[in-house]
Amino acid sequence: MKQTFTTVVKQEGGPWIGWIEEVPGVNCEEATREELLETVRITLVKSIEFNRQQARGAAGEDYEELRLC
Repeated sequence: MKQTFTTVVKQEGGPWIGWIEEVPGVNCEEATREELLETVRITLVKSIEFNRQQARGAAGEDYEELRLC
């Protein structure tokens, strides 16, 4: 199952701003809508990978990973 995320975008005067509803801290600002969407995608991927590394580090050794849907 592929996970989907909701991106909220709006134009604030000149720049476009956007964030992911489901992941706190993933928010970006760019000059164009297209640039914003690409930056949000990249930031989301990096954030998920960072969180994954943090969780595995905190678990130490001898842990189990389970998929949830």
